[in-house]
Amino acid sequence: MAFMRGALALLAIAVAARASAAAPSGEAIFAARCASCHDAPPSADNRAPPKAVLKQMSVARIVRTMDFGAMMSLTYMLDRAEREAVAAYLGVPGEDRAPPPSAYCAERTVTLAKTSAADWNGWSPAPTNTRYQARPGLSVATLGRLQLKWAFGFAGDVNAFAPPAVLGANLFVGSAGGSIYALDARSGCIRWHYQADGPVRTAMLVAPLDAGGARHAVLFGDQAGRFYALAAETGALLWRARPDEHEAAKLTGAPLARDGIVYVPVASWEESRPLNPAYECCTFRGSVVAYRVEDGTKIWQSFLVAETTKRGPTDPQGSRQRGPSGAGTWSAPTLDAARGLLYVTTGNNYTGQTAMSDAVVALKIADGAVAWSKQLTPGDEFNLSCNRGAGSGCPGMDYDIGASAVLERLPDGVERLLVGQKSGVVYGLDPARRGELVWQARVGKGGINGGIVWGLASDGRNVYAAVSDLARRARTDATAFDWRPTGVDPSSGGGLTALDIRTGEKAWFAPPAPCPPTRSVCSPAQPAAVTAIPGAVLSGAVDGHLRAFAAADGKLLWDFDTAREFTTVNGVPGRGGSLDGAGPVVAGGMVYATSGYSRNGGMAGNVLLAFGEQE
Repeated sequence: MAFMRGALALLAIAVAARASAAAPSGEAIFAARCASCHDAPPSADNRAPPKAVLKQMSVARIVRTMDFGAMMSLTYMLDRAEREAVAAYLGVPGEDRAPPPSAYCAERTVTLAKTSAADWNGWSPAPTNTRYQARPGLSVATLGRLQLKWAFGFAGDVNAFAPPAVLGANLFVGSAGGSIYALDARSGCIRWHYQADGPVRTAMLVAPLDAGGARHAVLFGDQAGRFYALAAETGALLWRARPDEHEAAKLTGAPLARDGIVYVPVASWEESRPLNPAYECCTFRGSVVAYRVEDGTKIWQSFLVAETTKRGPTDPQGSRQRGPSGAGTWSAPTLDAARGLLYVTTGNNYTGQTAMSDAVVALKIADGAVAWSKQLTPGDEFNLSCNRGAGSGCPGMDYDIGASAVLERLPDGVERLLVGQKSGVVYGLDPARRGELVWQARVGKGGINGGIVWGLASDGRNVYAAVSDLARRARTDATAFDWRPTGVDPSSGGGLTALDIRTGEKAWFAPPAPCPPTRSVCSPAQPAAVTAIPGAVLSGAVDGHLRAFAAADGKLLWDFDTAREFTTVNGVPGRGGSLDGAGPVVAGGMVYATSGYSRNGGMAGNVLLAFGEQE
């Protein structure tokens, strides 16, 4: 079909573009990659907008569509310069994301009171990343009475995967289109709006700019590899930095701030670049970077892979010529204030094999030096060229640790560092003994789209692990969002397990809900991060359902299907879809969740949903 022809053409043009030392030609890339669809007559097999329509769109909108929009599956291996060249050739300079005046609050300035334990700021209410809200403002008894209070739509997006931060009456959230909003947490009206350079999926973090807490910064990163500090009160840009100059660097993990310093984890797209056979893979090295919150001064950067070197070709295409590389940090750092350490989890190597891939690494807060590391899966060398068939020579399984480590200190002094991996295994480590393994428990099959993907939750008794184990099967309904010949399998994946923090023994298991036969795209997989409150655990699934389970026994308490259309408070056409990436946020008696994830065969969506108790 047209999308598959486009994918093959993309490889050819990518090789040509890489071979040329000159800046990429947007016209040439469009002719080889895009014209077969966008210059062809519309048909049942070709629903692509014609070139004349693209010429009326803004450059920024076209870039967003290639980054995390309808075209992302076909442009995945193009680098930033090539995407921007195509957009500049086609589009109109400027931006088209300004919200309508009717969407704004009467009072436009954000006023931040003293932070409260009931807030949700960053990836977790506490920097130990338990994702446990001790003061939710609602109870297990009232969960069943939750109803939708308002929906907010992200214009033009097909993914909604950035969790909000909620501080009192204020909510801060990013979008796949790079829009950053400060909203009224109770009504969803807009206080201010800022446009970032790339898609945003990190959680927002609000930190004081001065000792008195009179001014605050909203801190976040984007998928183009830039990190931002905005004035929380007005949305004005305070400073912007690029933590890593590598072309493929991206920021997915939420930052962590303490005592005027913000710590930024760095991951990358480079794992996908070897889909271009001419690409010299790979040179990216995962790291954590520390900046001064006040002015963006760089304090230190700690790399997790040694310097890369030139190597001879190691596969028939000659594409793996550099290394070692990889070990990106996909998730928020975890603070151990008592020991002056940050715990970061890492992904696989792209090329070569190093000791801090698929590992928990303890960094000294003062200077970023490695205090110790614990590797959980040695030899995990993987990149997307491994999917090209026999002879690619990748020994790894892509078992990233994409979820933050969870630090628990129990009343009797027992400590556990809890780690969930895409392998489907949860580990209990002892932070007092340099990450010594205390227990491990298998809760899923694991795989590239399997195991624990985005985040655990812990309530001081159990650790809760939702499993993806998303599987695929042959299909005939390929779309622009996902042109591959396989779709999600409605009969495989999912499940939520509670494990005893001390021993790793299974407390209970809540099986995945079956997909209804009436839903054409459905998977029971549960890759999204989970959230805990006293007496309950919340988990989202690819089938679009947000569910709450009893912490005592896993009994279902509440279920809301987000995969439907919504009337939004900002007037944007809104629809929910798959729940993936960000988990639900609970603050001030409300539950907030973003819905829509079109990658991996999931359902597109573009909404932030706010739930409260029925009045």
